Amino acid sequence: MRRRHHFHTDHLGHSVSATVQTGHTVVVEVLVDGKETGHATTRRDVPVTVTVELPTDPPTRATVQAAAGPGAPLCHFEAPDTGPRAMDPRPY
Repeated sequence: MRRRHHFHTDHLGHSVSATVQTGHTVVVEVLVDGKETGHATTRRDVPVTVTVELPTDPPTRATVQAAAGPGAPLCHFEAPDTGPRAMDPRPY
């Protein structure tokens, strides 16, 4: 059964959202300021890292690491000026 889980954080004035769609193949989509900037697929329990760029001057590279299981999915955001931090789950 496929299910979508949503996560969000703000960094340097930019919105970073991730959607993790669980199932046999896990699909991770990352949006920065509402625009899709990265996606990846993986197997059920294998964590995946998606690299994105924040539209700063100069652009800031960041990563979103998603783990689909076991249990509820988790997402962590990491940028060069900050350590990894958990992204907040969203109920929609």
